[in-house]
Amino acid sequence: MAENTWMNSQITDAVTQSNVKVLGDAPAESMGMLYQMLAQSTGMSMQNMVANQQHKNSIDSAVVTGAVTVLYSLDTATQGKATQEILSGNPIAESMASLKGVMSAFNREAPNTPRFNG
Repeated sequence: MAENTWMNSQITDAVTQSNVKVLGDAPAESMGMLYQMLAQSTGMSMQNMVANQQHKNSIDSAVVTGAVTVLYSLDTATQGKATQEILSGNPIAESMASLKGVMSAFNREAPNTPRFNG
């Protein structure tokens, strides 16, 4: 107990004890607040990730729908013309076309050729 002064010693003891209690509880309260903030920020980051995935899926769906619409709206003649323009003047494509022609010529059987397989 505090000494008796012009202020009552019981009041001085009560104030001292409440100050000691505040100082003793401060580390626990600050750690509790830290854990609450950590849990809240982790939860918010997970919610943000889910929201971003949903937005990405919406955008992907829109892109695929637009691409399919473009593919279905193209005319067949336009596709043929575009393919011809891409492949004309291309030496590899011309070599492949001539090789395909030669292979189809070899695949044709002569009329008097005997067949040995069943």
